[in-house]
Amino acid sequence: MPALEKTLPTDDLGYLQIVASLWGAELASSDPAIAADELTTALCDAELLEEIVSTLPEEAQTALGALADSAGRLPWETFTRRFGDLREMGPGKRDREKPHLRPASATETLWYRALLARAFFETERGPQEFAFIPDDLLEALGFIGFKSEGEPKKTHDAAEKTIAKPAAALPLQDKPLGRAATPAEKSVPESASDGILEEITTLLAAIRTGRPIPALALHRPFLLDLLTVSRFISPSNVENEPAAAGWTLNPEAVKRFFESSRAEALSLLADAWRASPDLNELRQVPGLVCEGGWRNDPLATRTFLLDLLTLIPKNQWWSLAALIRDLKAASPDFQRQGGEYDTWFVKRQSDGLYLRGFAHWEDVEGELVRYLVSILHWLGLADIASAQDGGPISAFRMLDKAELRDENGKISVNSNGRISAPRLTPRSVRYQVSRFCEWEESKSNGDYRYRVTPASLKTAHGQGLKAGQLLSLLAKNASGPIPPAFVKALQRWEINGTEARVEHLVVLRVSRPEVMSELKNSKAGRFLSEPLGPTAAVVKPGAESKILEALAEMGLLAEVSGIKDE
Repeated sequence: MPALEKTLPTDDLGYLQIVASLWGAELASSDPAIAADELTTALCDAELLEEIVSTLPEEAQTALGALADSAGRLPWETFTRRFGDLREMGPGKRDREKPHLRPASATETLWYRALLARAFFETERGPQEFAFIPDDLLEALGFIGFKSEGEPKKTHDAAEKTIAKPAAALPLQDKPLGRAATPAEKSVPESASDGILEEITTLLAAIRTGRPIPALALHRPFLLDLLTVSRFISPSNVENEPAAAGWTLNPEAVKRFFESSRAEALSLLADAWRASPDLNELRQVPGLVCEGGWRNDPLATRTFLLDLLTLIPKNQWWSLAALIRDLKAASPDFQRQGGEYDTWFVKRQSDGLYLRGFAHWEDVEGELVRYLVSILHWLGLADIASAQDGGPISAFRMLDKAELRDENGKISVNSNGRISAPRLTPRSVRYQVSRFCEWEESKSNGDYRYRVTPASLKTAHGQGLKAGQLLSLLAKNASGPIPPAFVKALQRWEINGTEARVEHLVVLRVSRPEVMSELKNSKAGRFLSEPLGPTAAVVKPGAESKILEALAEMGLLAEVSGIKDE
């Protein structure tokens, strides 16, 4: 940081005289540049500095200690939010109101003693304004100790230095934030599970078959991003996200997922999430919309929050609201180290309100913490609870490990081609079965429902699959014998393809063959397709009105039955 000679103004004698009066120093020169040099020498005297610090109000000592503990500087917005604003005023107003005698904040107390300066410094995010202690004063503070109650203790041993801690800086390394949950907060518990593995199996099957992504129990943006950072899929058309056709599978990674045990697969997903710099929870939080080109650091934020949660006793219900409240007091800038509360454009989806400024901390940071707890629940690492049925999460319980279930479900097959697979059907089996079938809505008990149709078999055939493979797969994993009629139907389709078809057709019927012959020879004849006898023929799709017009021109009025008159 710049030293005093760079921070004291050389064109504002009034400010220099204020600083000198508060330090008990005398300025011999009325030239601002020379007076600034005089003041620099006086303020760096260790004994005088010790005396000035000892007489500071407690809040000002705390503010000075906060800067010293942060290597001498903090973002200006962060510092002033914690310790008060600096009122902007010119020399005339300053002389009239004398703010140094009636400071409105700890910030002003330090400012008019030249213990605090402000300037822009380059950061990874670009130029940013900081509050800082001038470098030579910071060095001098290393040789004195002070307590927030006052009573300085002079020492020249840097090892004995004791700098006042910020009042809001709770000891994150010593004890967890928040408190144990009350009975009301944990009244409706929901145990963690490994159900995310079934959700991912469904998602991978949809992507593999190119069908629209079905409704999922878990948050789809998180699942898609998790599969991406796990290298299972890669986006081929991000704008087409709702359709599985917008993603490409990585066959080797998918194979590894299905060959892994449930414990290994869940661990693989959790590890990929923890370590990913690309999975951005803030841009996934339900109800929030992030706009603009600003950037955050999701990995650093996630690591901080997970470290925070490791301090909470395992298997003990914990209040989520209390955790968020204490986090706001202890480390509100955990994801915005530069205090960018006005430069990140985050909008609330429900009403379009932009959540700018620290006043919306709970609407953004608070919701992010709630969302991260939800992710831990999805990964089987935390139980959650609410105060009432269907209410928001109000408590959670960190677990040692996820509770895993055995993949021992057996498939049932009906003679009409319908297949039902329980949730705990082996993942690889359900993935393969789903590729041969049309998908139907799941049963109320959570079973996955499919139906084999000529169209689904044709799609599977186009991907190199054979009906015989489906029969073999079902024979090994069905709860009972495969119905003979279903076996026969698959075998016949394998040989002959589609042998029967049910269609909805529009049919024209006339009273005499002569009428049909006259119609075929007219300009309307091109709208008829295959004949169904001397007095009936199929009308081409969409040509009903044309046929009716042609009949009218021939002097025939036709009755319309079963279709809408266009």
